[in-house]
Amino acid sequence: MARDTSPIVSIKNFRRDFGGKTFIKDLSFDVERGEVFGFLGSNGSGKTTTIRSLLGIYQSAGGTLHINGKPFSVDGGVKLGYLPEERGLYKKESVIDAMLYFGQLKGLSKDEAKTRSIAYLERVKLADKATTRLDKLSGGQQQKIQLGITIMNDPDLLILDEPTKGFDPVNRRLLMDIIEEHQRAGATIIFVTHQMEEVERLCDRIILLKDGTAHAYGTIAEVKKKFNGLSLDDIFLKVYGDENEATEEEK
Repeated sequence: MARDTSPIVSIKNFRRDFGGKTFIKDLSFDVERGEVFGFLGSNGSGKTTTIRSLLGIYQSAGGTLHINGKPFSVDGGVKLGYLPEERGLYKKESVIDAMLYFGQLKGLSKDEAKTRSIAYLERVKLADKATTRLDKLSGGQQQKIQLGITIMNDPDLLILDEPTKGFDPVNRRLLMDIIEEHQRAGATIIFVTHQMEEVERLCDRIILLKDGTAHAYGTIAEVKKKFNGLSLDDIFLKVYGDENEATEEEK
């Protein structure tokens, strides 16, 4: 059987309006199967808006946003895991009950969901918290649980919005290890982060947005070449430099 070489995500001429103003105009990019794709940009650049429009949460004003060649639907044939920047869990439930509930929603049997949940909790050193209520955990611990729920059914496409936000270096490295394992198993990952060392380690290609427009797009080597060999941190500063200078002047 021939391998599918078409992009798993394809966005063409995407436009999004807010209050009569065009916020994103003619944005186009693809995400290839099996890659880690870095989705970069400052707050307000259009990253979350693009992701939510891709998933049908927002309506686009124009263009096409496709997953596996068609608009996203829950039964569209692609297993999707989405970790939004705004975390959300049933905090009065125990860790294991929440994980079992969401695992079964994702199509796992109760036994399979339990087996996977326990294995994940052991991996992230939270096995002793299995019967603890979620609201008794720290923010970082809750974040680990939500990631475990996101990846529980081995999604084909993982969309992770700031998954390491607030993590210490040890837990950040653990999470990056888990992401790499899923890529090696065949998953495609869209990775939103402000941490350029994570981009350098994980990402095959990147896009850098500012004001809903792509200012860089390609492999890390291609993007660096376009910016005369600058580091990713310096490229980010160069793209957003004028804006930051203006902000300082206003202060």
